[in-house]
Amino acid sequence: MNGANGARGSCQCGTITFTVSGSFDSFFLCHCSRCRKDTGSAHAANLFSSTAVLEWVSGADSVRTYRVPGTRHEKSFCIGCGAAVPIIQMNGQLLVVPAGSLDTEIAIAPTGHICVGDAAEWDEQLSQAPRFDGLPGPG
Repeated sequence: MNGANGARGSCQCGTITFTVSGSFDSFFLCHCSRCRKDTGSAHAANLFSSTAVLEWVSGADSVRTYRVPGTRHEKSFCIGCGAAVPIIQMNGQLLVVPAGSLDTEIAIAPTGHICVGDAAEWDEQLSQAPRFDGLPGPG
């Protein structure tokens, strides 16, 4: 199953809540420099759908969108906490949902890594970094 079928999500402060009804077409991990700047991390993790429906349950007036001047690159976020939230792009034809904004499980696995030619130089070492269940202890 690819779908969201009633996926729920929110921003970090809880002001914005939303539902997504329908299926996701793809789940890409984008390593372009703009997505790295958006997330402050190695990549953005976004779900895409041309058919799913986004409903703002609360906080729609707290959603702001930033577009990088001279590009098509956009990001929507909560004005209270700055957390990434869904955005409708391409004149309403494409729903983009930051995977980390969802509060419910999704069944679709990542489709692939994109824009890897623009990945951070340290990205390749991520799989070898130690893993901790919580914060590492004092050293």
